[in-house]
Amino acid sequence: MKTAICTLYERDYHYGVGVLSNSLYQNGFRGVIWVGYRGVLPPWAAPISNQQGYQEFEVASGCVMRFVEITTYKFLANYKPDFMLELLDHYAPEIDALFYFDPDIVNKREWEFYERWVKYGITLCEDWYDHMPTNHPYRFMWMELAQKHGFTCQRELNWYYNSGFIGLPRTEKRILSVWQKLLEMFEIEGLVDLKQFQLTNGYPYFQSDQCVLNLALMVSNYPLSAVSCRGMDFGGITLDLMSHASGGQIKPWRKSLLKSALGGIAPSLTDKAYWLYACVPIPVYSPQQQFWKKFEMRFASAIGRFIRRS
Repeated sequence: MKTAICTLYERDYHYGVGVLSNSLYQNGFRGVIWVGYRGVLPPWAAPISNQQGYQEFEVASGCVMRFVEITTYKFLANYKPDFMLELLDHYAPEIDALFYFDPDIVNKREWEFYERWVKYGITLCEDWYDHMPTNHPYRFMWMELAQKHGFTCQRELNWYYNSGFIGLPRTEKRILSVWQKLLEMFEIEGLVDLKQFQLTNGYPYFQSDQCVLNLALMVSNYPLSAVSCRGMDFGGITLDLMSHASGGQIKPWRKSLLKSALGGIAPSLTDKAYWLYACVPIPVYSPQQQFWKKFEMRFASAIGRFIRRS
């Protein structure tokens, strides 16, 4: 099976892209990591060569990054289905499966696992807010809107999935078109603003792109294979699969570990995973920076045993 990975970033999220790539490579991924970016290229991506429609950077032997400049008006979280479709249709027509990872995710599992996993269908991970029963009022309201546009409920779901990670075989790529169509349809109706991360504070209660992804799963019947929220280390419990600094969490590259520990917040599983993969094979940080951050990690962890936020 020929697979590829993609992610999207702007501003300082290039730190996450570098560490995500390191974690994938160290766990056996060999192939192409497609990176959609808005703004400037990462300072660590050098030397870089110009290719047809993208710029290429060699991560290490057998693994490259291909940077595609994004000009959309959309907040990048709302551009995920567009970017994945563009890759499958134009940039990478030869691949059998495509995986999207948010740039604030660190991978902790060997790549062979993902290639086996995607054979069972669309791969997903439950959100920390994992349980959303079939009779949840949001689900009823979402379906009412979808039905006005000719969609019908194809399956009932009790679980709510995080949109920071999704993998799919090429045969199931139409889920991306459904996700994209729903987002743009609700924007035309004035129900959401795709320039924003927080789509709405009121009806129809689409808090982010992942609400619309969950609706897309309800109105389709493509096979799914999902893990619990522990697959992203939510709740401080791990499956040793991924670690995700999602939502309003302070991103590991911005966090002062000592200051957080003195405030009663010990280093998280994501902090530890991030700094484990910070320098090899891409030197996102110098060896000296990593050494002092690991020293800070140990000290902050020790403080965290005695100071806890109630």
